Amino acid sequence: MPVTEDAKELQGDLIRLRHDLHRHPEIGLHLPRTQEKVLQALDGLPYEITLGRDTTSVTAVLRGGKVPSAGTEKQRPTVLLRADMDGLPVQEKTGVDYTSRADGAMHACGHDLHTSMLAGAATLLAEKQHQLPGDVVLMFQPGEEGFDGASYMISEGVLDAAGTRVQAAYGMHVFSSLEPHGTFCTKPGVMLSASDGLEVTVLGAGGHGSAPHAAKDPVTVAAEMVTALQVMVTRQFNMFDPVVLSVGVLHAGTKRNVIPETARIEATIRTFSEASRVQMMEAVPRLLKGIAAAHGVEVQVDYLEEYPLTITDEDETHTAEKVISELFGERRLSRWATPLSGSEDFSRVLAEVPGTFVGLSAVAPGGDPATSPFNHSPYATFDDGVLADGAALYTGLAVSRLATLSTAS
Repeated sequence: MPVTEDAKELQGDLIRLRHDLHRHPEIGLHLPRTQEKVLQALDGLPYEITLGRDTTSVTAVLRGGKVPSAGTEKQRPTVLLRADMDGLPVQEKTGVDYTSRADGAMHACGHDLHTSMLAGAATLLAEKQHQLPGDVVLMFQPGEEGFDGASYMISEGVLDAAGTRVQAAYGMHVFSSLEPHGTFCTKPGVMLSASDGLEVTVLGAGGHGSAPHAAKDPVTVAAEMVTALQVMVTRQFNMFDPVVLSVGVLHAGTKRNVIPETARIEATIRTFSEASRVQMMEAVPRLLKGIAAAHGVEVQVDYLEEYPLTITDEDETHTAEKVISELFGERRLSRWATPLSGSEDFSRVLAEVPGTFVGLSAVAPGGDPATSPFNHSPYATFDDGVLADGAALYTGLAVSRLATLSTAS
């Protein structure tokens, strides 16, 4: 029976797990309930399980029972599959009957689907254990949403959990818009932007609103900085190597007739090349310190390096495209022409070993991907119908890549 049909038989279980996780989202690096549910899903399956020391991660290793071909003795074929598990600090407004019961928390990015799909793949792979000429590492990761959970798992040895270094790694991410329902999306090379943070505090001198000349107003300086940052992006950077800078926090003051002591700016910065990323790290502080000096105020600038570029391996991307086409047909495959300006800490894994990242549209069947609320929206919904397909793809990627690795000389 094809793996897609095997996966469909698990659909009911996958939906129940996904809905349970969705009702009880957890945020950050410590997801005890989510970890418990993953362990329950793996219970009774032939996996070697390691729990994170500093996080509630789960690493599960399946030892394939088939002897690899000659020539692979020194490097036993090993493939990694990753799913992130954490939610977001978002108040859900979808109205679905399995809406989050945690106040101020929601699986608004579909990680509940990722976890359920990889749990399904765990079952499917266990059933094929005797056919596998190598090992599979399952990476259930907390803290993707701004906590860099992948770094913790890498430092704790997830890439070497099977005893030999992982030779290929695959991650998957669902989307609540962008593409028609059930479409798989890939791109070789730069697939997702790098993401950095900017925190700025303008230090002025407070005073009465009627006498700004007797104070040092940080508000007008901060306002000029916000505008100047946008102008800088358009005048110092190549439009064909874009930079996205979005100010999400602009805060100052307590009352309209009081000039405050300080003003605060926080922004996210997305770049699509290492050259632009380095240039931004130099240009932003220079600009902001110059504006502050011109106005006679002080400024504190913290440029926070966060997630690097998500760069997929061309050969591994072709492998994923081939598996997708074989399992679901070419009509279900979309190769992106340009990167997406979201960011991912799976980039940490791809910086260490060859691999790729696959998007999967969970837009409701017949829904308009152009108008459906996007990931991170309190109205974002993800269709359960893609769960079996995601589990099948995880499984197919591992089976296919182990087969080619085992025959490589």
